[in-house]
Amino acid sequence: MDKADLRSILAILNILLVAVGISFAGSQGGYIVFGIPLFALCVALAFIINWIAFIPAYILQTEKFFDLTGSITYITVVVVAVALSPTVDARSWLLLGIISVWAFRLGSFLFLRIRAAGEDRRFRELKTSFTRFLVTWTLQGLWVSLTLAAALAAITSTLRLELGLLALIGFVVWLFGFGLEVVADRQKSLFKADSENADKFIHVGLWSWSRHPNYFGEIMLWIGVAVIAFPVLTGWQLLTLISPIFVILLLTRVSGVPMLETRADEKWGGQEDYELYKSSTSILIPRPPSN
Repeated sequence: MDKADLRSILAILNILLVAVGISFAGSQGGYIVFGIPLFALCVALAFIINWIAFIPAYILQTEKFFDLTGSITYITVVVVAVALSPTVDARSWLLLGIISVWAFRLGSFLFLRIRAAGEDRRFRELKTSFTRFLVTWTLQGLWVSLTLAAALAAITSTLRLELGLLALIGFVVWLFGFGLEVVADRQKSLFKADSENADKFIHVGLWSWSRHPNYFGEIMLWIGVAVIAFPVLTGWQLLTLISPIFVILLLTRVSGVPMLETRADEKWGGQEDYELYKSSTSILIPRPPSN
């Protein structure tokens, strides 16, 4: 076993430790099924789905259904959470609905995009290594678990309250974020589909107000989910409100904005129009260009 494999194994163990921690917090005050906290069972399911999907992915050396598996995991986990809860209230149905709509839309969009592109170059080297490729699928299990944590805690909580003002506010915030993400993705797809825009960067529509409006929409919709979930979270469950914070950190510090900004700089850096766009356009929060 070389050092790279050892680091990958240690990474997987650390990921699982984080999953155990969030399972402990989210399970407090939640339903027990089959002698197991329902929240913890759902977290375990998120990992199991991804580990099963990893097997054919590694054998076939493909990442083409990675994002699709992520979306399937989201939907499966929330459906199981609702299905196994002894009582289901309007809040649970609302969370199930908005998360399923989001996951189906984004999963379909990303799957069709990677089919058209042929590959996701992030995985070009990773997929040749069993342990490193397994880390990415294990990370997706954690990604789903942490992102869903607040919603899962609310769905599996024994505390049931009627929907109130916070639920309405949360839904409006989710709707705003979801709409922003859909429109931004659609605008970018249409821009790229036009042959006249080959090798050009998008700077029209929402993209003239933000260099990453789709990511801002993603952040807003998960804040909305957390607001909907908040009224029924108590004690350790409140730690699951890390969900939107995790999304923000992931998109602004890890795999979202930094990665795309680096690629854009490598491709268009030094071009006058790109440098002007970059200096005058917000990196994330949409607002009118400064120039």
